[in-house]
Amino acid sequence: MEAPSNHETSVHGVPEVPSQRSRIVAITGPTATGKTALGVALALRFGGEVVNADSRYLYRGFDIGVAKPSLQERQGVPHHLIDILPPYGMMSLASYQDLAMIALRDILARGRPPVLAGGTPLYINAVVEGWRIPRVPPNYDLRAALETEAAESGIAALAERLRVIDPATAARSGNNARRIIRALEIHDATGIPMSELEGKGPPPFDTLEIGLTAPRRWLYQRVDDRVLAHIDRGLVAEVQTLLASGISETAPAMKSLGYRQLLPYLRGECSLDQAVARTQLDTHRYIRHQETWFRRNPRLVWFDVTTPGWQEAVMTHIGDFLNPPDASIERE
Repeated sequence: MEAPSNHETSVHGVPEVPSQRSRIVAITGPTATGKTALGVALALRFGGEVVNADSRYLYRGFDIGVAKPSLQERQGVPHHLIDILPPYGMMSLASYQDLAMIALRDILARGRPPVLAGGTPLYINAVVEGWRIPRVPPNYDLRAALETEAAESGIAALAERLRVIDPATAARSGNNARRIIRALEIHDATGIPMSELEGKGPPPFDTLEIGLTAPRRWLYQRVDDRVLAHIDRGLVAEVQTLLASGISETAPAMKSLGYRQLLPYLRGECSLDQAVARTQLDTHRYIRHQETWFRRNPRLVWFDVTTPGWQEAVMTHIGDFLNPPDASIERE
């Protein structure tokens, strides 16, 4: 999916920063901590709107397995960036940043507080930190050639080529073939090292970042129960319907948790119980991966969702942020 043509960014993809930063709230945390429900509750309490920051919610037709909120669960609260891609669609980080910035600024222009909610750390960080993301369209022919070279000669040769032209990116990329190829692609198109094009810009908003957490054992049990509930709600039939409609097993959205694990079952390669167990274990692993990302963000204010009264504590904290006692002084 290409970035919209009317986004407010510089040529290097740096979001423009207003002269006076507006306030937004971001809600994140591991899977199954209740981010979606809290986002709705916050929007209802403060008259706001929710901007999705979960990559799995972007795809139409993928509902049960990703725990996408239904229209009833949204309780009439406006939600943005949900169901905006077909199942075979692609969303680059740059495109997401552009779309999110447009949605957030539109909400602010209506005088309402935006709530950026979701469990994809890259999405939230790209918006909140004002990441500079190179706006270089993919060159699929070059990618295919580089992928073939890597398959035949190993990724080390490509890594060395990148080290010569962009040692900073090469050092960060290690043996990550996808990032190495993207860096070579960007240099081929612009003649500029990717390390000079990307980075963090000034934060475009004054953001309060709330992190929801819980003991890992509690999260694992909640995930296990939710996977079983998804099966009871008809997840198998949902995947069968998607495949019958012509969606490939290799489509990006089909790689989502809860979907790719059912494919071997539908091919007759394992039992449903085995597919369910694999989904549960893979989701446990994903939670650990999310937690690793979240630990890198010192701005997060954490709330344990197993603590009595945690939601009201969050509401109070956010209310103080959105409506500080000295707000009138700040505006002068």
